[in-house]
Amino acid sequence: MTAAPTGPATLLVIAKEPVPGRVKTRLTPPYTPQEAAALAEASLTDTLRTVLRSPARRRLLVLDGDLGPWLPPGFEVVPQIPGGLDERIAAAFAHCDRGPALLVGMDTPQLTAELLSTVGQEGHDAWFGPAADGGFWALGLADPTHAEALVRGVPMSTDHTGAAQQLRLDEAGLSVRHLPSLRDVDTAADAAAVAGLCPPGARFPAVLASLAQAVR
Repeated sequence: MTAAPTGPATLLVIAKEPVPGRVKTRLTPPYTPQEAAALAEASLTDTLRTVLRSPARRRLLVLDGDLGPWLPPGFEVVPQIPGGLDERIAAAFAHCDRGPALLVGMDTPQLTAELLSTVGQEGHDAWFGPAADGGFWALGLADPTHAEALVRGVPMSTDHTGAAQQLRLDEAGLSVRHLPSLRDVDTAADAAAVAGLCPPGARFPAVLASLAQAVR
């Protein structure tokens, strides 16, 4: 069952099932594949809970893999298409019947509902949240039908992905609202830094602390 609309925007989370060996491989070492997957699941859980607390017209999980007990009620679930990340992001927006729509990843458990609360309410054409590693953690469009032209072909998973995506928005003449820069969880150093930024009650820092205390 999906939650009743509480805001103007569709919020999308693009995510991968937290399976050992398939997620957060840059955390290994120092963590085992199972521990890296546990951190990925915690990050995804925190992200979904934050989106569920945020005002939204619809909430979609765009998933590569199978569902697990980490999924709270209130989300529509659609599969990712095969292809590069640019193609998968563009296809995710195609599930939005109208805008505005904002897509976030699963790697920023420090995300808060306050960061998402104004999306779609200020009259911008796009919303963009850069990531500290040169990528981006959020991309929003007032008209998601333009996603194909705005995202497809942007080089993904590089240290200039964010700049390339920002340029694509600028070249289209869009009015862009810039969201704060956030740090993705990719490495052990990222995990430690991000855990200290998570809001009270977040699962990610608790899982990280339990791994640190375990006998290795």
